[in-house]
Amino acid sequence: MPGIDDVRAQLERILSSPEFPSAGRAPAFLRYVVEETLAGRAGRIKGYSIAIEVFGRDQTFTQDDPVVRIEAGRLRRALERYYLVEGNRDAVRIDIPKGGYSPAFSWNANAVGTVQEPVAAHLELKPASRRWSARGVALAGATALVAACSYWIAGVSASRVTGAQPVVQSAGSSGRPLGDAFHGIPSVAVAPFTNLDGGSDAQLFSAGLTEELLTALPRFKEIKVFSGEASKTLAADVDTARVGPELGARYLLAGGVRASSGRLRVTARLLATANGEILWSRDYDEILAAKDPLSVQKDVARRVATAIAQPYGIMAQVDTANPSHTDSGRHECALRFYAYRFDPSVEAHAGTRDCLQTTLAQHPTNATAWAMLSIIHLDEARFNFNPKTGSRPPIEQALVAARRATQLDGNNTRGLQALMMALFFNRDVSEALRIGEQALGSNPNDTELIGELGTSMALAGQWRRGADLLDQAIALNPAGGGYYHGMRALAAYMLHDNETSVREITRANMQTFPLFHAVAAVIYAQAGMIDDARHQGEIFASMRPDVLANIDAELIAKNVQPDDRLRLMADLRKAGLPLPQEAADAVDTSDLQPR
Repeated sequence: MPGIDDVRAQLERILSSPEFPSAGRAPAFLRYVVEETLAGRAGRIKGYSIAIEVFGRDQTFTQDDPVVRIEAGRLRRALERYYLVEGNRDAVRIDIPKGGYSPAFSWNANAVGTVQEPVAAHLELKPASRRWSARGVALAGATALVAACSYWIAGVSASRVTGAQPVVQSAGSSGRPLGDAFHGIPSVAVAPFTNLDGGSDAQLFSAGLTEELLTALPRFKEIKVFSGEASKTLAADVDTARVGPELGARYLLAGGVRASSGRLRVTARLLATANGEILWSRDYDEILAAKDPLSVQKDVARRVATAIAQPYGIMAQVDTANPSHTDSGRHECALRFYAYRFDPSVEAHAGTRDCLQTTLAQHPTNATAWAMLSIIHLDEARFNFNPKTGSRPPIEQALVAARRATQLDGNNTRGLQALMMALFFNRDVSEALRIGEQALGSNPNDTELIGELGTSMALAGQWRRGADLLDQAIALNPAGGGYYHGMRALAAYMLHDNETSVREITRANMQTFPLFHAVAAVIYAQAGMIDDARHQGEIFASMRPDVLANIDAELIAKNVQPDDRLRLMADLRKAGLPLPQEAADAVDTSDLQPR
């Protein structure tokens, strides 16, 4: 059977072919089902999950909607055409057998020098015999077994935990089990939430909440979430110490539900499987009579998923505090990236860029790493961090890296965020905001995305919408970096809300970040705090003297609107900065963006 590297290379070959549709839903559909299967989550590929995660449908989607079946038929025909024309001699075949949406991977019998007997890649085990259910394996002889050893498959037997069907992971052509590809990345299993009071309402809510969590958590691409099939193998009172060795999960999310007299209490807790330590727990109390039960269920799942799985959430905090739990490659780079985003500096920027470039040289198909590198390149331009001479303009590099990320994974939130940011600073504002809204639809709980979309909306002149998004990011991530608070302060300044602007700029407190002092200067100037404004203006001038002579060009590059630029320059003068008068006189209103 083809290994992971073989399948991924074939996937990229198909998606880049002119014989395969580049528009429509087929590329995202194919990438999703292939990657889910390679990640050992083939059992999770259902019409519902495809509709939610690929097509952006909401939780009201039902099987009465034929969109997934229609698109699956189109995808099958597109693959058939590809293999009839350009892909006839490709070494690997990817097919979507009728009757389901899980792909099958096989060696192409028409290709020269490949294994002639195809083996389907349905990653399933028979509970009793623990044999592969793929056709052809049961009849294979000694020769086939020798060949299979080069593509060996490591199964993790969850039946030793619960007596139920095992969870399976496949191996790549490198000979390593798939789990190794995720080494160091936070991995979490979700135990079914327990009905604590025995009532029927609590039983229904418990089951629904578990399903909602299994939908919300995988949207965070920086973590690994074991599938719903794996979740079903776990007893509600499973021994935490056995989940790690048996499933390979570093964390276990568990909890319980009580419902009585129209009131609901959900208790959620995150445990370390290594020692059973409770790392986080929280109670959620709701009055069912006041809300639709399904919306309550969805909202609780959203809050739990955001608290533990977002880039600045509990799992990331634990990994940062215990670096021995992480590997020295991709996950280390992710932690460094978010630490840099939390507190941007020239030094952290350089180290993060080097780490990501080294990682991508070894793992060029890592979509999230490409997205992070795109944002790092962008900061070379917008913050003048570590610019390299003799290379392509950093904004161009940012755009190339972001497009690479979205080509590899069209649903990767970080990739869509990076593309939004690169387009925005390439002055394609309307397309950037469109991509940003698309990304928000893919994961409405990602505070890194929400904060950056709020920033883009605000700078484009939609200050109210930007402020609302930034408030949401801060509420979901109260311990988030000062960047959120700094942008929220600027939005309040533009909305003439002096009380909020002063409070938020104080919370931002990004002393090593030059633009912090410029924003603080205009906020204090507008609020009549002239001494504070002049002090902040002096610091900014000492850190970025190059900006003062070209202030309008700097603001244009950030898509700040003409009227807003005039306000900012007027208050920078109040703060004592020696801006040339011709800068204000030269403000061009021809680039005014719709608000």
